[in-house]
Amino acid sequence: MPEQPRVRTTEGVVQGRRRQGHAVFRGIPYAQPPVGALRFAAPAPPHRWEGTRQAVEFGPVVPLSLPIDVPPQGTDWLTLNVGTPDPGAAGLPVLVWIPVGGYLSAASSDPMFDPAALAEAGLVVVTINCRVGAEGFAFLDDAPPNRGFLDQIAALEWVQRNIAAFGGDPGQVTVAGVSAGAGSVAALLTMKPARGLFRRAIAHSVPGLHSTPALARQVTAAFADRLGAAAPTAAALRDIDPWHLAAELTSFNAGLHAHRESWGPLTATGTALCPVVDGEVLPETPWTALTGARASGTELLVGHTRDEFRLFSVMSGRQGTFTEQDARTALELLAPQPHGAQAYRAAFAQAGPEELVETVYSDALFRMPSHKLAEANAAAGGTSYLFELCWTAPVLGGALGACHSLDIPLAFGTLDSPVGAQLIGDKPTPDAIALSHELQQTWIRFVTTGDAGWPAYRPDQQLTRVLDAESETLPYPEQASRRIWEGHSPAPFDLS
Repeated sequence: MPEQPRVRTTEGVVQGRRRQGHAVFRGIPYAQPPVGALRFAAPAPPHRWEGTRQAVEFGPVVPLSLPIDVPPQGTDWLTLNVGTPDPGAAGLPVLVWIPVGGYLSAASSDPMFDPAALAEAGLVVVTINCRVGAEGFAFLDDAPPNRGFLDQIAALEWVQRNIAAFGGDPGQVTVAGVSAGAGSVAALLTMKPARGLFRRAIAHSVPGLHSTPALARQVTAAFADRLGAAAPTAAALRDIDPWHLAAELTSFNAGLHAHRESWGPLTATGTALCPVVDGEVLPETPWTALTGARASGTELLVGHTRDEFRLFSVMSGRQGTFTEQDARTALELLAPQPHGAQAYRAAFAQAGPEELVETVYSDALFRMPSHKLAEANAAAGGTSYLFELCWTAPVLGGALGACHSLDIPLAFGTLDSPVGAQLIGDKPTPDAIALSHELQQTWIRFVTTGDAGWPAYRPDQQLTRVLDAESETLPYPEQASRRIWEGHSPAPFDLS
């Protein structure tokens, strides 16, 4: 039996295992467990250990605020995993994946994020766990805000200290994510403590999801009231079981519509506790920081899918049921003010309620924030490569369209993972395999060289890679929506 790989980190020796031609190390702590006195605190440096630590199992899943049954697995949540072609190599490019969804889940153990194909191509792949939900983003008077982002920074600091020992180049780090993971990437672009921790960024389906302190304080107070807590503070919440807290947040999110008059657009997102533009940890939104030259641009690969909202409408059973009242509510809550509702009606004059709802939600939550991040990064002196995935998922008779998160199993090459099979089918078609190869090669090229393989985005040309069975580079496809949102960057949600 071949000797298993060992690496000496700054905290101690870890032993992983060989798998599919590469080495994997799992469950390595990058910070202390955020429990007891450290609960709701900024991440604390990890403890050192003597001897060799076995790094063959994923760390415990962080408490998830999702309607799924995941049993508690322990409290050592702040861990990461490394997949490397060769721990004895040097100077390999590094991809750090932030697997955050909805600011409610973060499971680096999801088979969809298996690094095998990317490691085989020569990348060192790091996947991280971080705090989400109330643990990571509840706005508490006696705790630092945006603790989930602070965890991500701590993980990136660990990468800088240790990745060379796994064959990686700390000067060639690309940070990447989808959905709330992409929102995390966008935030990291503009946060001072994150400067110098990575060189490039990949952001798929960036959400425009932030709160003002005033709204966040009121939402957290209402959540604390639901729990029977004496106050919206870490001291009052610290003794509540983390998994019970996560379950209560799931129920709280399901009832957001009841607060529509006071909390406005936030109630349309299904996520009550999201990043707060607090002026310190997150001084401002990524779009204003970049366009205002208060953050420097970088090499950025950013894009979205054509039918972002379709996943949610199908999975919730709402597809085909949207009414004119649903369309009016969507326009009222999410279209840019003051004339966005009329602009949508005019631009999509032939659209029925179903198309209007899906278009407005897709634009407001993902498509326009992604497009505008490409613009803002270019304005800040960076190089942006923009894409739109237009390939229709073949399952359910094509009902999912080119939906949210379809691009991730394609990029990782994990078409046979549970989520990949749900989106693409048990037997991937030749088109799926070819598109997966194209997107994967795009990632590898970009992480290695900073070039995505098509012309960079410029406002006068708006060139965009349209990913499909036969991909093309064209002017940005969503022109009607772009015009409606011209002059409107995603702003933090506030009290109505």
